[in-house]
Amino acid sequence: MLSADLETRNSKLETDFKGLGHDVVRRSMAGGASAAEAVVHDGTEFSTVVRMGEVETLKEAGSHAMGLRVFFGKRAASTHTSDFSADGLRQLVEGALALARLTSEDPHAGLPETELLGAVSGDLQLYFDNVYSLPTEERIAYARRAEAAALNLDPRIRNSEGGSFDAAHNHHVMVNSLGFAGEYKTSYCSLAAVPIAQVDDCPMQRDFWFSVARTLRELESPEHVGRIAAERALRRLGARKVRTARVPVIFDPMVSRSLLGTIAQAVNGDAIYRGASFLAGKLGEKIAGENITVIDDGTMPGGFGTSPFDDEGVPTQRTTVIEHGVLKSYLLNTYTARKLGLKTTGNAARGLAGNPGISSGNFFLQPGTRPPHHIIADVHQGLYVTEFLGFGVNLVTGDYSRGASGVWIENGEPAYPVEEITVAGNLRDMLNNISEIGSDLEFRGSTAAPTLRIDGMTVAGE
Repeated sequence: MLSADLETRNSKLETDFKGLGHDVVRRSMAGGASAAEAVVHDGTEFSTVVRMGEVETLKEAGSHAMGLRVFFGKRAASTHTSDFSADGLRQLVEGALALARLTSEDPHAGLPETELLGAVSGDLQLYFDNVYSLPTEERIAYARRAEAAALNLDPRIRNSEGGSFDAAHNHHVMVNSLGFAGEYKTSYCSLAAVPIAQVDDCPMQRDFWFSVARTLRELESPEHVGRIAAERALRRLGARKVRTARVPVIFDPMVSRSLLGTIAQAVNGDAIYRGASFLAGKLGEKIAGENITVIDDGTMPGGFGTSPFDDEGVPTQRTTVIEHGVLKSYLLNTYTARKLGLKTTGNAARGLAGNPGISSGNFFLQPGTRPPHHIIADVHQGLYVTEFLGFGVNLVTGDYSRGASGVWIENGEPAYPVEEITVAGNLRDMLNNISEIGSDLEFRGSTAAPTLRIDGMTVAGE
């Protein structure tokens, strides 16, 4: 039986999530587990989309759920539930214990060593009440204003896929049988507009812009978001193909961050120990130009990849992944660290069920000193990429080929928009051929990179 105080708490619909975690861990240990770990996620989210001035969708929901992972020596299993009644939690525990007895042993399974557990101290600026301070009517008005700003900028903006406003609060709790108990709250809000531009002799072109922040005070104004979205859509009008050529390619920051996200996958410990990355076995070797330094920092105040501890209860940290072109570290959780004979970097990530995976914190390329327009001005003929389409990256070989659209550069100036082209190269060469890094590093998510110029890539068109 679960303890009487637990049943009392549930009957009163209280939300002592840490207490619930302690209870299911204690019950798991009493049931014979050698170790146990409970996670609780509780949150509220709001979303609205306004299209052509009318509310198209309006959603608000709250949810909570718990996941439990138990061990019998080197055997592990997990279960999860959204039923926090006494009976629901009893089934959660009993199900995990029964499954763990049936699984195969894994010599690397287990919780982190006790001395590795802990949390980053201080206010990491992850939670702000003002995200939910606006009444529903004003949240809708934010979305409507963003769309209106895009539609009113230019008569060539003739349609819209909508303006949107989102907000969320989340509460994360972790408890394990080694004595770790931690919790933290997060908040975010976002605003976006997706206008469609058209002139009579050109196909329709759509683009977008958005702003996201932990606090409402740092969200860009709806008018700014709508204007930028419209400008991005307008610059695509009249897009054409170009002849196949080998030219310098400049990555817009939104595109640069997708390249950096690929690097994050390549240094993921899961890919490394499976030999599924072109960077496997390259630790300590030069794999990029000396101008390349990549950092993963889970401790940045207010960051979208920030947390006081990872999903195993290990404090997050600042990790230099690439330093002046040399691969210094992979991103690891406890399991992959044991497989590779290394130490976890505090990058464990998990949902409610299953074993932890790996996720980067705030993963970024250190910026240079030159503004983007100076980098463009140095290109006699080349491509400025503003969007990638699809996914064409082979992490094992490093081969890189993606559909793209953007702006063709002639004599250091934007000449005309281009589309239906492919940008191709190999990640090994690309990392060594980054000749310029912009000064415009900006976080609109947990991965960020400034403007990049990469020489010697193939742009395939006509």
